Amino acid sequence: MSMLAGATLLASTLLGAAPAPALSADAVADVPAEFGSDWHDPVTAAPPVTRPAGRPCHVTLAEARFRDFTPYKGTYTPPGGCGDDWSKVVLRLDGKVKGRQFDRLGYVHVGGVEIFRTSTPQPSPDGIEWSVEKDVTRYSDTFRRAQDVEMLIGNVVDDTYTGIIDVKVTLTFYAGHRAATPDRVLTLGGDAILTTPRNSERIVAEVYATGSGGGCEEYWYLTVPATAPYSCKADEGPYREVQIKVDGQLAGIAAPFPTVWTGGWSNPFLWYVVPGPRAFDIKPIEYDLTPFAGLLNDGRPHRVEVSVVGVPEGQSGWSAPVNVLVWQDARSAHVGGKLTAHRNGALADTSTYTPGSEHRVDTEGDHRLTVAGYVDTSHGRVTTTVTRALANSSVHRWTDGETTDALDAVWTDEESVTVDGRGPARTTRTQRTYTMDGTTTLGAADRLRTELTLGDRAVVTESRDGRRTAWRRLDDTYAGDATYTVNVPRDQRHAVGTSSERYRIRGSGGCYDRTLATAQGVLTEDRRAC
Repeated sequence: MSMLAGATLLASTLLGAAPAPALSADAVADVPAEFGSDWHDPVTAAPPVTRPAGRPCHVTLAEARFRDFTPYKGTYTPPGGCGDDWSKVVLRLDGKVKGRQFDRLGYVHVGGVEIFRTSTPQPSPDGIEWSVEKDVTRYSDTFRRAQDVEMLIGNVVDDTYTGIIDVKVTLTFYAGHRAATPDRVLTLGGDAILTTPRNSERIVAEVYATGSGGGCEEYWYLTVPATAPYSCKADEGPYREVQIKVDGQLAGIAAPFPTVWTGGWSNPFLWYVVPGPRAFDIKPIEYDLTPFAGLLNDGRPHRVEVSVVGVPEGQSGWSAPVNVLVWQDARSAHVGGKLTAHRNGALADTSTYTPGSEHRVDTEGDHRLTVAGYVDTSHGRVTTTVTRALANSSVHRWTDGETTDALDAVWTDEESVTVDGRGPARTTRTQRTYTMDGTTTLGAADRLRTELTLGDRAVVTESRDGRRTAWRRLDDTYAGDATYTVNVPRDQRHAVGTSSERYRIRGSGGCYDRTLATAQGVLTEDRRAC
């Protein structure tokens, strides 16, 4: 958000927080008139990770107290007593912090593989605790061997920012029927070099792309063209697109998720209890690179590069670590193939600035890419066709001095993956929609108010030979309204705020529906509808 009267945009995140306790019938009566020195521990409406039956095995990955930018380094050893055939592996982060602190970004690497990216909630003076869970079964190949561990939540502790971030990260393994996971999990070597096994029959890259680091790319969706009078500028405007290339050829495109960290939109009081969608569990972008498998399987090193369209030249602010997931053909030493189609549509990106008492930037962008290729496996020829279409439409309005600053934006990312071979063709269609509608206003007596609604939606449909076999619809909606006095000591902010989140999943696999609501840091509603 804009740099309103010294209010600072921050960055933080939390995932799958522990369920909130049941509320009493008179809970609303206990809501204070304004925020005090303590509030409810962070909680999200997202579903917890389901766990199979059976006796689990636990491994501690890291225990650290982050006060600077020194990474924690340790060693991981596979669990004893659970074998190496796991039906599920669950990561859990437990954290606590008190005092005063910004939101901070963090990661966990095992054997160089990024298995988790997160950010932190901002603490109360009296202290908060939170927990995050993530299903990390897909990284089972990495967990079967002893590995180096590195974790970092970069932090600054001084006379002003006193919060030391105390965390413990564990893995829980469930023995049983081995889950269908990638055979190999690879990372890129120096100079973005990748060498895949020669018998790879499916290849998927995942990119943990985040705009962060304290500069304008932390809130890239609000940047404007250089001709507009605004505190954050980009050469063309706010359109961003995360691209992946193989040997210089465009192999995948995606819309980045517009994550709002827990200090975002100049107003930490929006996020003290309920964070925005994905803020605690930063999900990677996935690209199906199987059409390029024939090229990648030649035994030679290949360059795999990730870039972000729209970032001003020479400006930092994006982090985009890459993992490569590989499924191998156990009955073939070499799987050959060929890229058969590559259609890269023209990238449209237009931002129009209109001056006035209320300045305005209208942005429209879109891009489409189709790639197809086959691999000759031990079970026949398999052709994979990937089509992805992106679009972004936004209206950014602000007044002189940015005392009023508003954005209404929609991003869509539609993907279709068709696999033809070994029976009827199978197609997975994913329609992603991200929304942001908010206004920050600096009014009389330096009272800053932010009203904001965020949406994370997706519809996934699976079909075989044109007939639908499964479907899933996600709708995660956050809404908040908070006001406080800026440019005064913390105990004089007189902050008030409400927030809510409703997380819904419906589909052929069942239903999940949970709603949370807060006021002045008190959890006033925790309702489940399924």
